[in-house]
Formats: sequence, C-alpha cells, structure tokens
Amino acid sequence: MSEMQWPCTDPRPAPSADAAGRHRIAVLALPGVPPFELGIPSRVFGSVLDAGSRPLYEVTVCTADGAPVLSDAGFTVQPAAGPEALAAADTVIVPPTHAMPELGRGGPLPPEVTAAIAGIRPGTRMVSICTGSYVLAAAGLLDGRPATTHWNLAPEFRRAYPRVKVDEEVLFVDDGDVLTSAGVAAGVDLCLHMIRRDHGAAAANRAARMCVVPPWRDGGQAQYIDRPVPEPTVATTTTATRAWALEHLGEPLSLNRLAEHARMSLRSFTRRFRDEVGMTPVQWLTAQRLELAKQLLETTDLSIDLVAHRCGFGSANSLRAHMRTAFGVSPAAYRRTFHTDDLVEAGV
Repeated sequence: MSEMQWPCTDPRPAPSADAAGRHRIAVLALPGVPPFELGIPSRVFGSVLDAGSRPLYEVTVCTADGAPVLSDAGFTVQPAAGPEALAAADTVIVPPTHAMPELGRGGPLPPEVTAAIAGIRPGTRMVSICTGSYVLAAAGLLDGRPATTHWNLAPEFRRAYPRVKVDEEVLFVDDGDVLTSAGVAAGVDLCLHMIRRDHGAAAANRAARMCVVPPWRDGGQAQYIDRPVPEPTVATTTTATRAWALEHLGEPLSLNRLAEHARMSLRSFTRRFRDEVGMTPVQWLTAQRLELAKQLLETTDLSIDLVAHRCGFGSANSLRAHMRTAFGVSPAAYRRTFHTDDLVEAGV
C-alpha cells in the first residue's frame, strides 16, 4: 500500500540490523550533492536512541567508488566508505545531485554508480531525497511505481521517466521498499516517517524534538506550487480554524462548523483550505484524528472505544475501519506493536 499526502505509520517491522541491533543506513553521496540534503539522514536517524541511550541506526556516508566528491557548495566530501557500504546496508538513501544533467533527459547513470547500485542486496529499502529520485529512476527502480520529486522538476521528470507514476503534490511517497521525497526539507519529513514506521510515533516525535522540527507537516507540496491564487489575508486564512480544530478533535466538526469558525462561506472555506493545506478539510481532519489515535494507542491504556471517542471517530468500529484503510492494521494490533511502558514512563 502506498502512503502519500501526510506522514503515517506502517507497523511493519524494520528491516534487518547489524550484530549490535542497529539498522544500517548507507547514504550515497554523488558529485554535486547539496550539503543540507546530504546531512539530513545522519542528523535525523542519529537522534534515535533506545531506552539505554544506544543508537538504533548506524548511518554511513559513502560514494560509488570510495573517492571524495565535490559538493555543490564548493567543498569536498570525504566519504567514510565506498560501494561496500551499499552492499551491507539495510537502507540506502540517495540525496540529490546537481552534477548529472543527463539524468534530466533520461540518460544513463555513470558506470561506477550503476555498478555500485547493482551490488545492493535484494530487499534493501531504497530511498531518495529530492532529485535523488532521478538516480532511482535511471536505475529502473521506480518503473511502474508511484514516486515524487521536487514539484518544480516534475514535468521534466515525467518526460524523462514516463514509466514512473509521478505525484508532485505530496511531501513523500512510501511504496513499501522504495520511498521518495519531495524537495529539500521534505527529506526530513521522510526520515521521520521511516522512524515512525520502524519504531513508532513516540520515537519519531522524540527525534523531531531533538532536531527542533515538527514531527510531521500538514498537507503536501501542493501548498508550495506556484498557482494564480491571491495571497491570503488575515481575514481569509484557515490557519486559526485549523488550530482551533486540533483542540476540538473529539467533537463533531462538520464542514459548516469549520466554515462558520473561519467566517467564510462553505465554498470559499473549502477552496481556501485546499489551497493552503493541499488536501480537503475532511482528509485533513481524518489525518489529525488518526495521528491522535496513534499517540493514544502508544502512550495510554485507554480502551479502543475511548480512544475512538477522544479522537472524534465516534465508535471503535469507525476507528478500526479508518486505521485499516490508512495503515492496514487494527487499533489493537497497532497497540501491540508500538505500545511501550518505557516510553510512557520516560515521557517520550
């Protein structure tokens, strides 16, 4: 099941780990790599610790041939390893590159990159940040799959790789063993999503706090795409209504009630909401309620019925239906997977 539009948790277990129990991540630095995107995996995954303060991930920056590469900021990146790190990895992350314009025309990868990717073990989780998606696409790893990239390059990407199902309106796409993110900071969103998928929302939330970033962001790239829409004014923005709704998730929140709070007509509110958030009010409310449900299932012993009512789903059956649709799992199964007394006691 593909997961798009907003970060969510897939309760599948994390892939394999090393002898110390750490999930091995190899970050492939290519010529022209932007330093910000290159550093995201080390910073975000490096913030994830177990109850004994031991790291749960081992992140290694490598290059296709083990040689240093020049970043797009003008300084050289000295890798810790070569292609052998890719072969040993449980997850491979490819940040963008600004030095391979031929990929924008559907051209081939350099021979050393092709050879390095060929050495990756079957079943390894493959991830791209921003235009790192071009590398995965050129390697044939995105054929027939949903994927995303920076919204500004989506038309070019679509022309170069017509077999890829491109969605430029989301922050990231989770297609199981292949995940792609949109531009720049969306790489942070995707890394937090992977932590959430591997170890639960509490671990992802703690990593987000350590990095001083939100655990997840509303909407997708749709809110950043250039469109002929007037700039919102204080009188027409839905920001205050969204903040108010988050404090009243357990109550019935009809579209009419939300529009009345925003002092807009129903039609204007719905249009403005989608322009600002990138999804409909109903989709957004469901996402917020599911996020709250996950937190309650992880950090409390409330009954499923009470969790459902506190999140605004009305009944346990409704919560079950929404969780199965979004995550493919029941609330009880999700709780068995992610509820940890240690995290509750530690206030994580």
